[in-house]
Amino acid sequence: MGFIYNIGIHLVHFGLKCASTFNEKIKKGVVGRQNVFAILRENIKANDKTIWFHCASLGEYEQGLPVFKVMREHYKRHKIVLSFFSPSGYEIRKNSPIADVVIYLPLDTKNNAKHFLDIVKPELTVFVKYDIWPNFLNELKKRKLRTILISANFRENHSFFKFYGKPRRQALFAFEHIFTQNESSKKLLQSIHYNNITVSGDTRFDRVSSQLEQDNHLDFIEIFKQDKLCIVAGSTWPEDEALLTEFINHQAPKDVKCIIAPHNMKAHQIRNIKESLTVDVVLFSEMSDEGLKSAKVLIVDTIGILSKIYSYADIAFVGGAVGTTGLHNILEPAVFGVPIIIGNNYSKFPEAKEMIDTAGVFSISNQNQLNLVLTELIENPIKRSLSGNKNSDFIKINKGALNKILEYLDL
Repeated sequence: MGFIYNIGIHLVHFGLKCASTFNEKIKKGVVGRQNVFAILRENIKANDKTIWFHCASLGEYEQGLPVFKVMREHYKRHKIVLSFFSPSGYEIRKNSPIADVVIYLPLDTKNNAKHFLDIVKPELTVFVKYDIWPNFLNELKKRKLRTILISANFRENHSFFKFYGKPRRQALFAFEHIFTQNESSKKLLQSIHYNNITVSGDTRFDRVSSQLEQDNHLDFIEIFKQDKLCIVAGSTWPEDEALLTEFINHQAPKDVKCIIAPHNMKAHQIRNIKESLTVDVVLFSEMSDEGLKSAKVLIVDTIGILSKIYSYADIAFVGGAVGTTGLHNILEPAVFGVPIIIGNNYSKFPEAKEMIDTAGVFSISNQNQLNLVLTELIENPIKRSLSGNKNSDFIKINKGALNKILEYLDL
């Protein structure tokens, strides 16, 4: 099995190189990995003490951030290495203040793992969720280097628990401890005889809770919103936007303001949204005070401020679940106590299921359902308030994973 896995990794490497000719995102990852070892040698000296954080992408980074911040403060004399597998994580957080060196993770070959650890020699390594790389982890175990996995979330259909998943299953035993999001993940680990487990919950709840302690004030949003009810649609995809623009054009009351923050920042996508609307629209990149006041819709064609914008929402729509791209983070608006609308493809997101059950989140599958839910939430302030409170309560009940992890690490 190990031989097949290693052959597969080399085939993946070849496939990515070929695909990079046609795909800009893949190209960024291929090019970014070419100089990883040179970057590491330039920034890490033989006598440096190091800590290594690894995340698959941006979502896992945000998930691990509460832990990373505390460790950054505690290990002030250590060099922090932060690695990403996906360009969508690296490109956005390559200047992260919690790390001294931010890199792409080299592909998981035996030689890369040895070379990487020869340079970095981490005293402690933290992986997030389930981005498990057998050669790196087996090499960490062989060198007896401390490694933990946080916010782990496993399902029965993961390869770890299949007959063909032996290399990845064995890699789990490189972790000295695994912190899971839930009891079901713990039981799956126990089924393969891994027992160093703590059910800590999901660090994302600690992450979004910290947003309440920050200054979320945005002057331009206040100018746009005024004293009107405001719908914030975050991380939307074209299939989400088709439903939203139809509602805005034909159903939304005149005094309701709408903010759309699309996931895709490409110029043609922004243009498509704007051209599909028959009401007054202003872009963040072109805004003026007068334009903001008169516009019914604000399109946020920039990144990094959505979590603050959610603080101004009376109703939130979170994209990704109308289509099949994957539901984006519903905890970000939930912490501000607003009702949330999502699509119906949320089966891989347990928090969505729970929040639907508690009546803070509403799932829709077509235009008519969206129109009905939005209209009711707009016209019924009591329901809007009760649903929003359900969401903020859900966040409060579920936070606390950070303290359990820090207690184990004695920080």
